[in-house]
Amino acid sequence: MHVYRYEENPVVAPKDVTPHRSDFEVIGAFNAGVAKFKDEIIMVLRIAERPISVDPNIVKAPIYNPTRNELEIFDFRLDDTDYDFSDPRVIRKKGDASGFTYLTSLSYLRIARSQDGHHFEIDDKPFVYPSNELETFGVEDPRVTQIGDTYYVYFSAVSPVGVGESLVSTKDFKSHEHHGMIFAPENKDVLIFPEKVNGKYYAIHRPVPKSIGRPEMWIAESTNLKHWGNHKFLLGLRQDEWDNARMGGGAVPIKTDKGWLELYHGASHDHRYCMGAVLLDLNDPTKVIARSNHPILEPEADYEVEGFFGNVVFSCGAIVEGDVVKMYYGVADTSMACAELSLSEILESLIYI
Repeated sequence: MHVYRYEENPVVAPKDVTPHRSDFEVIGAFNAGVAKFKDEIIMVLRIAERPISVDPNIVKAPIYNPTRNELEIFDFRLDDTDYDFSDPRVIRKKGDASGFTYLTSLSYLRIARSQDGHHFEIDDKPFVYPSNELETFGVEDPRVTQIGDTYYVYFSAVSPVGVGESLVSTKDFKSHEHHGMIFAPENKDVLIFPEKVNGKYYAIHRPVPKSIGRPEMWIAESTNLKHWGNHKFLLGLRQDEWDNARMGGGAVPIKTDKGWLELYHGASHDHRYCMGAVLLDLNDPTKVIARSNHPILEPEADYEVEGFFGNVVFSCGAIVEGDVVKMYYGVADTSMACAELSLSEILESLIYI
């Protein structure tokens, strides 16, 4: 399959983003939801910012305090044996049965705008910033679904009680209305279909079982986009394949003559993230018609292999123009890139079940 990566890649990198606070540094601008709005291509970026520590022996953890409506910063010494600092993304309390964890950065959502899809200007201020007790550790990995003149932006809301999926809506990508959490922890990688199917809204989601079960893709239905039910298992992991460890939805499902095309991410046990494709029945998206045996996009370029968390391509959105699929995707948990693929080639590559 032919893949055209933009020469400008990464199209947005941490160096392109001014920190929201002067005492923070931007370490990630990635995993953006994508939409077309008027004459612009919009990326709703996940911006990860880390408090600057002037002491190399101190790691800081930012936590939003909803009572005070302010960000609090806690210091941890690297020589404190009560904590595990082996993963630079988290600080874990040793011997805590609850597995309580602090994050070393805070993520929020920020808008990037482009006329040509190659060159982006980034808004000065956050679009969605933590605002309640379910977002105290940040908001991450947004997707965007347009229904009529309303854009629904949904994202992982992170707090000590877990990771769930919350929803906001906007008509102008300047202000938004918050609708609360629509999928309770532990859940993420939600994708809302861009239109009703037989009078119902559908959403793909990815529960994370803690006892029996694996991180695989499910589908649910709703009458109002806020309350979801009739959950069904949709797509599972495959032993000895590129998607054998975990998986989840990527881009908002694309309507084609052959069915709903979902571009999803899969990871192997060595944490290598690739993008694949699955085709769902047009009139009953709970039915899987076909699936890719091989990735349609995998980490190969330097900016995909090297970064904060390397060997990762992770799409949260795509724009289709004729036969061209413009897949915007996060690279190495650091930056944003774009690649163009052929819609017909993707469909032809699928193996029917």
